Amino acid sequence: MLCYLVPFISCIIVFWIPVIKNGIAIDLHFFLVPVVLHQVTWCVEEWFNSVVQGKEVILDAISIALMLFGVLELSNVLVLYLAPGSKRGNSVGFFDAYEKSKSDPEIHALVTYLVNWVAGTKLIFIVLLIGIIITGNAATKVFSIIALIFSILTFFSRLYPGIRSMDQAGQITPHGYSRTLGIMIVCFVVFFFIALVVYLVAS
Repeated sequence: MLCYLVPFISCIIVFWIPVIKNGIAIDLHFFLVPVVLHQVTWCVEEWFNSVVQGKEVILDAISIALMLFGVLELSNVLVLYLAPGSKRGNSVGFFDAYEKSKSDPEIHALVTYLVNWVAGTKLIFIVLLIGIIITGNAATKVFSIIALIFSILTFFSRLYPGIRSMDQAGQITPHGYSRTLGIMIVCFVVFFFIALVVYLVAS
C-alpha cells in the first residue's frame, strides 16, 4: 500500500509547494508533473486490478486523467475555501492586491465572494467529472476530454494576458509566477492530449 501512496504524496508536494529562489518562481519543478502523473496512473491501475480479484479490470486512460485532474482541482477548492490568502495550490495569495483589499472591507467582501464563487463552480465541475467517470460511455468520455482541452486553452485568451501584465507590473509575488502557471497549464493540456490518444489507440 505504501508504494501506491508515494506517487500521490509526490503529486501533492509538486502541486502545493512552489519552488522559489531569490524571490523568483522556478519553472523546472512543474516539469515533474507529467512524470508524477504517469506514476499515479500506473499505481491506480495496479491497485484497482488487485482489488477486484478474478476479474480483468483496466481503467481507461481518459478516466484516469479525469480522476487525477479532479483530485488536483479538489485541492484547489480546499485551498480557496480554507486558505484563500495562501500561496499554495494556485490560490489568490500570489496577487498582492488580495492583501491590499483587506484594508477596504467593502472591496475585500467582494473579493471573498468572488473567490468562493470560483471555488463553488469548481466543486460543481468536480462532481460532474465524477459522474462522467462512473457512468459515461466511450463517446461521453472522448467528448469530455476534448472539451477539457478546449476550455483549458481558453486560459491563454483572457486570463494569461491579464496575469502576465500584473506580473510585469510587479503586482504578483513571486515575480515570474505567470510564466510558471502558463507552463503548468500547458502540461495539463499535453497530459490530456496523450490520454486521448492512448484511449483512442487502445479502443
